[in-house]
Amino acid sequence: MGDSGPNGPLPRADSQGLDPVAKPKSPRPDSTEAEEEEDFLKPARWWYASTLFPLFAGTFGPMANTFSICALVEHWREYVPAGSSADHAIHIKDPAWLVAVNSLSLAISLIANLSLFLSMTKRLPFNIAQPITILGFWIASVLLIGPIVYASVNPWRQDIKHQSLTQAYYYAIFAAGLYQIISYLLCITVYGALAGQYSREFKLTPAQRTLMLQTILYFLWQNLWSLGYSYIEEWTFLDAVFWADFTTLSIGLGGDFVPTTHLGRGLLFPFALGGIILLGLVVGSIHSLVLDRSNRKVAGRVTEKTRENLVKRIDNILTHGLPPNRTWRGKAGGTARALALKLHDHSLTEKDRRRFEFEAMRKVQKVSARRQKYLSLFVSTFAFAFLWTIGAYVFYKAEKDQQWSYFESLYFSYTTLLTIGYGDFVPTSNSGKPFFVFWSLLAVPTLTILISNMGDTAIKEFKDFVIWLGEITLLPSTEATTADRLKYGLYKCGLKNTIPQKAVDNTENTDSDSSSQDFQELHPGLAKVFRLKRRKNKDVQRDMGERMITDFEQAEQIEETSARPESDQAAQDDHHYRRELLQQIKRVYSDVLSDDTKHYSYDDWAYFMHLLGQDESDPRHHIQAPVKISSKEDLNQLRTEAETGVRKWSWLSPSSPLMLNKDESEWVLSRLVAKLEQNLREVQREIDKHKRVLREAAGNGLSTTTADHEKHA
Repeated sequence: MGDSGPNGPLPRADSQGLDPVAKPKSPRPDSTEAEEEEDFLKPARWWYASTLFPLFAGTFGPMANTFSICALVEHWREYVPAGSSADHAIHIKDPAWLVAVNSLSLAISLIANLSLFLSMTKRLPFNIAQPITILGFWIASVLLIGPIVYASVNPWRQDIKHQSLTQAYYYAIFAAGLYQIISYLLCITVYGALAGQYSREFKLTPAQRTLMLQTILYFLWQNLWSLGYSYIEEWTFLDAVFWADFTTLSIGLGGDFVPTTHLGRGLLFPFALGGIILLGLVVGSIHSLVLDRSNRKVAGRVTEKTRENLVKRIDNILTHGLPPNRTWRGKAGGTARALALKLHDHSLTEKDRRRFEFEAMRKVQKVSARRQKYLSLFVSTFAFAFLWTIGAYVFYKAEKDQQWSYFESLYFSYTTLLTIGYGDFVPTSNSGKPFFVFWSLLAVPTLTILISNMGDTAIKEFKDFVIWLGEITLLPSTEATTADRLKYGLYKCGLKNTIPQKAVDNTENTDSDSSSQDFQELHPGLAKVFRLKRRKNKDVQRDMGERMITDFEQAEQIEETSARPESDQAAQDDHHYRRELLQQIKRVYSDVLSDDTKHYSYDDWAYFMHLLGQDESDPRHHIQAPVKISSKEDLNQLRTEAETGVRKWSWLSPSSPLMLNKDESEWVLSRLVAKLEQNLREVQREIDKHKRVLREAAGNGLSTTTADHEKHA
């Protein structure tokens, strides 16, 4: 689509009271669209405090409760006769005070977890729930720390030698540590709310609020089945927990812990299936609801930082008069120098200058997207390597009685992380089994996330390379000869970056649209199940919406045609303008319902802005991009400008439509619809005004007639 406007004068933004780059007024008073659009201006740490930390608490709180139960059901010390193993140990009864303190800690932690759950589900106010949750977890931790320290240095009975600590003791350590971490993270969340960085509630979506419920169901499933198998297979409860863990994680260590009874083997079918499904739900939710949103937040910050660096370079070149041949490293430096030279060229038109800004912003998006993907890959790789190597070191120390070397521990950790589970190495110590349960619950999902991030980067590039190799060799191709295939392959490999920006914008598609995110948030596993149904509903929705828009457009065309014989140019232009709006609304509406995200070219954007009443050739509404907007006063000023006047903006400014946390098609559609609504309201006001004039005229005429009759009488 070209940048030519409709055949008629278009309303100006300043005369119509609508700012094209400002958020259209929402009919809902509690709408948070403005906060979402300006979310990239806030540091990522406040997003972590308002969203990530509560989700961490909701995920690890039930895990800590499970470990507290494990610390309570068995004694903390045992007697191991000389020359025998821990399998033949005799438990030593815990002191009554330790059992009481342990029980009190569990009760308080359950109350804290319940308070957190009610707060997440909006059943308990934030101001009431958070003190209960934070103090509850912290007190539960302190109540466990005292007995943990005492038990490590003081045996219950001095007359018995060869005492050792049991699995329950180490579960108590993990529970106390998790309680402490959760309480401190929630303190940061409360501090951010009190500091006014966000509202006094968890900034969670309905789907994110279900993550804690999924975690509770998973650990409840594990504990109940562990209790049953402890009786069926005559295991201890904690050994059954160890077996249930490596079973649902599909590691399959085997060893001494395999079902041997017919009942145990028969019940394995429902237990393993249900446990794997529940674990998949939790891991999928963590990936889609937490990490994907975290990646989008990080992507927004990376884009903002890249934009700031570009604007700073441009400002330095224009301010300090740096020579054109100065060397800049990287694509950003070359883009900055080229754009600065273009902006310094006074022979350029305003529209050409804006086009260069737009293309520079597109490069910023491209560079930042690549950086964000590889940053996520680096973080997940580091997390995997950390859990692998540190976990191996802990197993090396814990299984010293089995004389594991560090290399053997690395081997065991690696086969466990990849869920191979040969079973040639199995933890048997009282410290190794609890650590395995905690470590595996962290490590296996981490590997899943790593593979997902590799799919967006390294695996995708390898896949593209294989496709490219096939296109220039044996696979069917549109190129006739091998030489043509080789030329085409070289073009795709290195020369495609020279393609005009307009063609890239018209063909480039990336992530799924917001409508697919609804099913993804409902649960990742349901996305494929409902794909056909969603497409059918989309087709029905598209047909209905496009039919309504088409009818409205045809009505406007009829009105425009009717105004021509009457030589009513104003009415004709008005109907023509609304018809142009409806045509673009129909087009953008299809883009919104599409499974692919649309990236519009500069000519498309210029035309949209023209319809919204702002001409790209008019410099009155344009400014040079500011380097940074971070202060509260600047944000308030932006909001004030959006409400009272036309905001001056640049394609490289934070208020640019390309910088907002929303798909371009959704942004354009909301503005076009708002513009159409504003135009129709003005028409309705004119009609109402005309009716009032007619009624007043009719009333005056009736009064005059009555007076004449009375006079004649």
